[in-house]
Amino acid sequence: MTIIDENITCPCGSELTYKNCCGLLLSKVQRPTTAEQLMRSRFTAYTQRNVDYLLATWDPKNRPASIDFSKETAEWQKLQIVSSKKGGAKDNKGIVEFKAFYRQDGIDYFMHEISRFIKTGQNWLYLDGVIKATGKVELSSSAGRNSPCICGSGKKFKHCCGR
Repeated sequence: MTIIDENITCPCGSELTYKNCCGLLLSKVQRPTTAEQLMRSRFTAYTQRNVDYLLATWDPKNRPASIDFSKETAEWQKLQIVSSKKGGAKDNKGIVEFKAFYRQDGIDYFMHEISRFIKTGQNWLYLDGVIKATGKVELSSSAGRNSPCICGSGKKFKHCCGR
């Protein structure tokens, strides 16, 4: 598992520091109160290769027996939430659509997924997801590193997915 500096901006894209965001959830100081918050914390767990958290937040009916990061070369870079349906503190089900950006072997990729979540008691759990698209992150021939990022963040490509 990768250790993360508590004072950096949280990898989930919230713009909060890790210690004031997903760090509270991954250290079990707090529980996720929404499906989106669980999605963000699970993305952060992937950036850390935190198998224990990922398995603990997976619905037992669909949970794999284990997760093996030993051959994993993807470096998760950024999470963009596209939309959330239900999944609030008073809901029992929720859907989160997101794009996750990662680098593998020096090439930038994205994965676009719609994930389903359920709430059991006070715990949100990842149920399953459908991948809508995957592919390389490519700049158009007229775009450059100073162009707006293709993920729609509003930042320049070089300060976002082009890092």
